[in-house]
Amino acid sequence: MGRGILRTYLEIPVLYKILAGLVLGVIFGMLLPEYSAALKPLGDLFVRLLKMLVMPIILFSLIVGAASINPSRLGRVGVKIILYYLATSAFAVFFGLLMGNLFKPGTGIELGTGSGKAIEAEAPSLVQTLLNIVPTNPFAALSSGQVLPTIFFAIVFGIAISYLMNSEDERIRSSAETLFRVMDAAAEAMYKIVAGVMQYAPIGVFALIYYVIGQFGPNVAGPLVKVVVAVYLGLILQILLVYGVLLKVFGIDPFKFLKKAKDAMITAFVTRSSSGTLPVTMRVAEEEMGVDKGIFSFTLPLGATINMDGTALYQGVTVLFVANAIGQPLTLEQQLVVILTAVLASIGTAGVPGAGAIMLAMVLQSVGLELVEGSPVALAYAMILGIDAILDMGRTMVNVTGDLAGTTIVAKTEGEMDSSKWTS
Repeated sequence: MGRGILRTYLEIPVLYKILAGLVLGVIFGMLLPEYSAALKPLGDLFVRLLKMLVMPIILFSLIVGAASINPSRLGRVGVKIILYYLATSAFAVFFGLLMGNLFKPGTGIELGTGSGKAIEAEAPSLVQTLLNIVPTNPFAALSSGQVLPTIFFAIVFGIAISYLMNSEDERIRSSAETLFRVMDAAAEAMYKIVAGVMQYAPIGVFALIYYVIGQFGPNVAGPLVKVVVAVYLGLILQILLVYGVLLKVFGIDPFKFLKKAKDAMITAFVTRSSSGTLPVTMRVAEEEMGVDKGIFSFTLPLGATINMDGTALYQGVTVLFVANAIGQPLTLEQQLVVILTAVLASIGTAGVPGAGAIMLAMVLQSVGLELVEGSPVALAYAMILGIDAILDMGRTMVNVTGDLAGTTIVAKTEGEMDSSKWTS
């Protein structure tokens, strides 16, 4: 009986369960607010589980992502696509911060007046932050939860493994391949743990939303609607003003592109997984857009690993939501740190559902908004997580659209695209 209930629960898509947890949390918070504090530890447990995942995911996924780039491909194609991915991610965070500053989501909630550990949103200067990217002790950075230094070290370490795997020395090459497989297995293990934690997410979201509504009332719903509107407007701007303009500059019709990309975009929207959509994305690139296999077989898997424009944009809006909700708006300098961290963190964000929640924890930490159970930051974070599934659909679609746009542009500049596919 018990195993049957558990099996049934696991078979229900996480999307529906999290939405159910959100709705039930709101209902219970409005009807039975006096019991909200009793269930709050269930939400605190969820926060602790997420914090447990942040640093290992950064380390292992970034090492694997960087090591997956074959040095022989780091020529014109590699440089072009990586520069494209980094530039569009920076624009995405900028649009997210722009929408966040325009809509000011989170203002008026005043979670900072609630119970919990006080959070100081203080960050070092931008110059010092740039210097601190290079760790003096990478193991100390990892153990103390310093995000940017860990990202830097993981990328450098991954590139080193990539070069060693192409060594002419059999001993070195074999050792590097073994090390890569270990890192890859560790990354996959972390993704499996993420999947398990996300099965607990509905319970954690229910408990935290129940507490928020029970303590602060239903007036918190308005700011969450603002978050959804701000994120989706930013995503539309990213598609039209970034991808559309770049495609036009390189002689590709943006509207034809969107028409050809629709299958991959819809699949990404429904599955909420860049990696899961990859087979469809590759088919679209070859059959609909006429991109040579030698191009898309490199750029699209790489994009599914390191190009998370939609997720990066989401960070810009949601970080401002959290900061405003606790009454500590971010300065311009801190927002520049958000752009830098979100762009770098997006490189290592796994293309699977729920990864954006981990990335948000990284970005919050980079500007001094520590995710501590019982704190106002944790409560604001839980509110975002409650609507994360709604946001995840749109941002995953933009992630995949960005991969296809970059692949098409690179193929066009390299003369590796069948132009007849675009004349009909």
